[in-house]
Amino acid sequence: MQVAENWYKTIDVGDGVTLIREAHVARWVRCNIWHVRGRDRDLIIDTGFGLRPLAEAVARLAERPVVAIATHSHFDHSGGLHQFNHRLCHHAEAPILTAPTRDETLVSAGFVRTETFSALPYKGFDWRNYEVKAAAPTALIDEGDVIDLGDRAFRVLHLPGHSPGSVGLWEEATKTLFSGDAIYNGEMIDTIYHSDPEVYLATMERLRGIPAETVHAGHFRSFGRDKMLEIAEAFLAGGMRLGDTHAWTDAQTGKGG
Repeated sequence: MQVAENWYKTIDVGDGVTLIREAHVARWVRCNIWHVRGRDRDLIIDTGFGLRPLAEAVARLAERPVVAIATHSHFDHSGGLHQFNHRLCHHAEAPILTAPTRDETLVSAGFVRTETFSALPYKGFDWRNYEVKAAAPTALIDEGDVIDLGDRAFRVLHLPGHSPGSVGLWEEATKTLFSGDAIYNGEMIDTIYHSDPEVYLATMERLRGIPAETVHAGHFRSFGRDKMLEIAEAFLAGGMRLGDTHAWTDAQTGKGG
């Protein structure tokens, strides 16, 4: 397998928001990295695997100070958090990010394997040695806190269930929700060691009441309010569950059955 020349791909989605993708990570596990431009500072929401420096690859990240937020501590969202000087997360995820283990960050859950990558991030990379680097938060966030970019403000929503400290960011002015893995248009996970299916149901009920017109989720494509309600209803009815992570990933890579 060759080393990738360009690891990241950027897509301008409008309104000062850029989607950053790890182009050589399989779609079924690839996290959406969101960059929001502000007047005084920029915001990075989730950081992917962290296999190549984000700030060096995406030049616009050097234009203003950057605040990086981990919506939760799983490897595909927090792997690059250590690259940033200003790191925020919910207090329930802070111990994991401070001293990450392969189990707690889901590295050992079956998602990281040969088929995860279509190219190498650097010479000598071996997925079997991959782990999340420690990134102790420089500040903690919780329900109701506001992330101020100077001309834009995002309110923190605590959306537990997928993990205890999962958060979303709500911009009232644009009716935009950055939801992390609380909701996305795909099969969601409520079976891992620190997820709570009952709490997740309550979060999904709450999401139904948020008047979001645009949802920028932690995975797959963004969507509008109608799709958000459709996903929430399906989840509340018992659908949209990923189940066993190893079996699911086997199915994605053609190894199932």
